[in-house]
Amino acid sequence: MTESLLTVGKLVNTHGIRGEIKILSRTDFPEVRFAPGSKLLVIPEDGKGMIEVTVEAAREHKGMYIIKLKGYNDINQVEKYKGSLIKVTADNRVELPENEYYFHDIIGCEVFTDQEEGAPLGVISEILTPGANDVWVVKPPKGQDILIPVIEDVVLDVDVQNKRVKIQLMEGLLS
Repeated sequence: MTESLLTVGKLVNTHGIRGEIKILSRTDFPEVRFAPGSKLLVIPEDGKGMIEVTVEAAREHKGMYIIKLKGYNDINQVEKYKGSLIKVTADNRVELPENEYYFHDIIGCEVFTDQEEGAPLGVISEILTPGANDVWVVKPPKGQDILIPVIEDVVLDVDVQNKRVKIQLMEGLLS
């Protein structure tokens, strides 16, 4: 079941005595994920069990989100969940604009060159976010990792369904 879940945050602490929690957001869509009425899954640190909760109220505070959950009105009810991951089911994914992808959709894709035979370079193992654009780390069958900048001139086609990415090799990418 946990494979079809998306992590949207981590419950880092309680806030006050009325059952509010502090969540460190790990989503690009906190206004959707933490909106009143949203369903969230609390996965305790030990990985045992899963509690479905509903957001009653939420606000941003010092880079975190303070969330009030329906039915949780006391610090003692929520304190035991400190350190838990906050997830949603994969069917609650937010649709992305064209040519934008979730990291988990890209990691594991096989990378090919744009040449006729489409020589395989390796598999995307990690995504770096250094600044202006993302960088895909491609693990070849042997040798050092290849760093692929995610820019229009390099990434030609992304087929998430078949886990295939076609790129244009630019001078210096493989050296």
